[in-house]
Amino acid sequence: MPLRHSLLAVLVMIIWGTNFLAIDIGVDDVPPVLFLAIRFVVVLVPAIFLVPRPAAAMKDVLVVGLFLSLGQFALMYTAIWLDMPPGLASLVLQAQVVLTVLFASVALRERPTTPQLVGVLLGAAGLVIVGLGRSAATPGLAFLLTLGAAASWATGNVIVRRLGSAAQVTGARPTPLAGLSMTVWSALVVPVPMFALALVLDGPAAVGYSLTHPTWAAVLSTLYTAWLASLVGYGIWNTLLARHRASAVVPFTMLVPVVGMTAAWLAQGEVPNGAEVGGGLLLLLGVAVTSGLLRRPGRPGRPRFGASA
Repeated sequence: MPLRHSLLAVLVMIIWGTNFLAIDIGVDDVPPVLFLAIRFVVVLVPAIFLVPRPAAAMKDVLVVGLFLSLGQFALMYTAIWLDMPPGLASLVLQAQVVLTVLFASVALRERPTTPQLVGVLLGAAGLVIVGLGRSAATPGLAFLLTLGAAASWATGNVIVRRLGSAAQVTGARPTPLAGLSMTVWSALVVPVPMFALALVLDGPAAVGYSLTHPTWAAVLSTLYTAWLASLVGYGIWNTLLARHRASAVVPFTMLVPVVGMTAAWLAQGEVPNGAEVGGGLLLLLGVAVTSGLLRRPGRPGRPRFGASA
C-alpha cells in the first residue's frame, strides 16, 4: 500500500481513537440518548441526499443500523455518561472482533479455525482481567454496557457478513461508496426512537432546553462524531478497502485503542492500572490472533471480518 494511503489509514485511526474523548465531552452537556439522536441527524443531513441507497433491501439496511448504529452507540454513550473512561472504552470495544467470530459460528455456521479459537480464549481472558482489575472509579455497569456495545457491533458485523455473502451469490460487486452508503442509510433507524426515548427519560423541558441552548462543547463534539468519525472516517476507510487487500488495511484498526488511551491520558490524565494494561494487551493479542493478523505472509486462510463495521 502506498505511503500516502498508509498515512490516510493512520489518520482514520486517530479520528476514531479520539472520538471517544469527543463523546465524553458531549455527554457532559447533553443527555446521552438525546446527544446520540442529534449526532445521527447530522450524519443524515445532507449526506442522505448525496449518497446513493445501498443495494440491499431497505429492511436489511435498517436491521444493520439497529445494531451497528443504534444499539452500539446507545450503549456506548450511556456507558461513557456513567463514567466509563474513554480510553478504556476504546480498548474494551475491540472485543467486538472475538465476539464476531463467536456469533458467526452460531448464526452463519462458520466454523472457527484453531487460531481463532485460541484468539477468542485470549481475548476473553483479557476481558476478565480488565473487568475484575478495573479501577474503582470505573462503575461495573458502565463496563458491562461497553461490552454490550461491542456485542451489538459484533451482531451488526455478522448481519453485514450475511448480506455480503448474499451479494456474492447474486453477483453484485461492491463499490468504494458501498460502506459509506450503508453507514448513512442505516442511520435512519436512530433519530426518531432516540428522540422519543429522550423525551421519556429526560422530559420535554430538558430536551427542549438542550436543543435551544447548545454549548460550544456539545456543538463541536457533535460535528466531530458525525462528520469526522462517521462520514470522513468511513469515507476514507471504505475507499482504502476498495483499493487494497483487507490484510493490508485491517491491521491499522489495532491503533484505535492505542490512540484512544493515549489521548485520554494526555487530555484527561487517565492512567490505566496494571490489570487494565495487562488485560488490555492480552485482549489485543487475542484480537490479533482471531483476525489473522499474526498469520505468516503468503499462508492461505479464511477471509476475515469484524475488524471494522
